[in-house]
Amino acid sequence: MTAGRKILSSKKDWCTPPKYVNAVRSFFGEIELDPCSNDNSIVNAKTEYVLPKKDGLKESWDYNTIYVNPPYGIDKERKTSIRDWTKRCTDANSEYGSEVLALIPVAVNTRHWKQHIFGRARAVCFLADTRLKFINGKNDKGAPMACAMVYWGKNYRKFYKLFSLFGAVIDLSELIEREWVSSDCIKKQMHTV
Repeated sequence: MTAGRKILSSKKDWCTPPKYVNAVRSFFGEIELDPCSNDNSIVNAKTEYVLPKKDGLKESWDYNTIYVNPPYGIDKERKTSIRDWTKRCTDANSEYGSEVLALIPVAVNTRHWKQHIFGRARAVCFLADTRLKFINGKNDKGAPMACAMVYWGKNYRKFYKLFSLFGAVIDLSELIEREWVSSDCIKKQMHTV
């Protein structure tokens, strides 16, 4: 069951609304990489990967500041999903020390949240928008699910100060310290409490 969401979307270009692009710019100063850009994007990162010329999952993420608004569904042609994008966010932060912000659907019961956000990301802002309005060509489109801005990096205070204007910000550092990174770890911890 998808709770009203399509796992396979016919439209892949759901661009970030201006208020969040502005917040990301305020946070980073300059957005060095947008690995999943498209022709309608207003992010204007220094480096943008746009399919089919450049596949953001295959190109380098060795950049200081990265903003990701990944495809939320499954890409049947490339055999990828949002889990691949959140893994790359985690890897860029751990391998290169990249500061990464990602706009993703709230689905805390999924494998990608358990493996790549809880225990890995520094913080999350659960956005208060009832239906976040993505830019979708001529018509803006409301998201059929709640969304969050996830942060992999070290500057929690700045993230809190800026993104608490948009929703509830949660510090995930305790999970990082406890190495709570997979459902197996969660199950083990539940038995020790």
